[in-house]
Parts: sequence; C-alpha cells; structure tokens
Amino acid sequence: MAWLSRKSLLRRTARRLLLAIFLFCAVLAGGFLWFADSVSSLKAPDGVKADAIVVLTGGYLRIEQALGLLRDGAGQRLLISGAHPSTTPTQIRKATQGSADLFKCCVDIGYDAIDTIGNASEITRWIHDHKYRSVLVVTNNYHMLRSLHELRQADPVTEFIAYPVVTADLTRRAWFAEPDTLRTMLSEYGKVVLATIRDMLGIGRGSGLRTEGDPTGSTKKPKP
Repeated sequence: MAWLSRKSLLRRTARRLLLAIFLFCAVLAGGFLWFADSVSSLKAPDGVKADAIVVLTGGYLRIEQALGLLRDGAGQRLLISGAHPSTTPTQIRKATQGSADLFKCCVDIGYDAIDTIGNASEITRWIHDHKYRSVLVVTNNYHMLRSLHELRQADPVTEFIAYPVVTADLTRRAWFAEPDTLRTMLSEYGKVVLATIRDMLGIGRGSGLRTEGDPTGSTKKPKP
C-alpha cells in the first residue's frame, strides 16, 4: 500500500508542476502580447515640447529625428547618449547632415554608456547638471518601454516623454511572421521582464558606464 501512496503523491506533484509550468508560460505569453500591443501603439506625439531632448544611440535615424526636434525648438539642448569613444562629433554631423552651428551650440555627446542602464545613468547625470525637469526621449519603438523603465528607475523626479522612432508600422504588417522582427521583439521583451524582476527583487543593476569613477562624466566634445 505504501508504494501506491507514493505513486499517488508523485502523480499529484507532477500535475501541480505541469500546472505551474503552464501558468508560467501563459503569463509570459500574455505579457508578450501586451508588450507587442504597447510597442505597436506607440506613436510620436505632435507639437510636443520639453526642456531638453535625449537620444539613445543605435542608428543614425534616431539621431536625425532628435536633431529635427532640436531644430524645431522642441527642446533647448540635445544629448546623444552612448556614442562609441572613437566617434567624433564631425562624423555624426556628416552622417546625419546636421548643422555645424547647431552641433556647436546645442548638442552634447555622451561616450560613457555601454548599454541601456548606462544610457539612463549618463542621461540622469546630464539632466542634473543642466537642471532640466522634462526631457523628450528618442529611441526605436521596440526599445522605448525598457528605456523609460531604466530612466525612471534612475531618475523618478524628471518627466520623461516618449518620442518613438517607428521604422515600420507594426499595425499594418504580419511582423510575427518575419523572423528578424520577431526575434527582436522577443529579445526586447525578455530584457523588459528581466529588468522588472531585477527591480522587484532589489538586485543591484550597476551603472552601465565605462568610467564610473569620473564625476564630471564624458559628455564632452572631443576634437573632430
């Protein structure tokens, strides 16, 4: 009889384990659907203004959009966060066909950030240096939710306004049938989930900066 009792216990344990796995997968799937819907519905606001503008590097299209906002007076100053240390302002200006006068007067380039957490640290430092209260955040639509999450974790006081760069309208195409797009969305969703769990558990996230000990930061303009 004892072996029957053990067998019954194993069956109940297996059923509970399978149920837990099913519920976990259902929550993840539901979360991904929410994430995909949120990304698809992101649109750049019209006539928006803030104290300043920040753009997270990852493509010149993002920088072009941010420079356009700066030219239109949507913000007083622009920070390009996360530039590669070997990239000069002149290279960025030529690649984006930006104005030399605009770069000279109103554009800062940050070289410290190595990831999105680093972007948040670098941007927060720049905001505090200039005492800004509201900032437009320019990045790709799929990257926006995690960017805002990290920025608000680093600086809960500043108002961050999303200005997504939409390279393709996800509402008008079967993006889930495109391997590259699906891979990007799944990867970004996974990072959002991990960031959320990290903050719920109170796990330290580091600064994501190349020069953590530099109090002045590196939003300086090197010689071209």
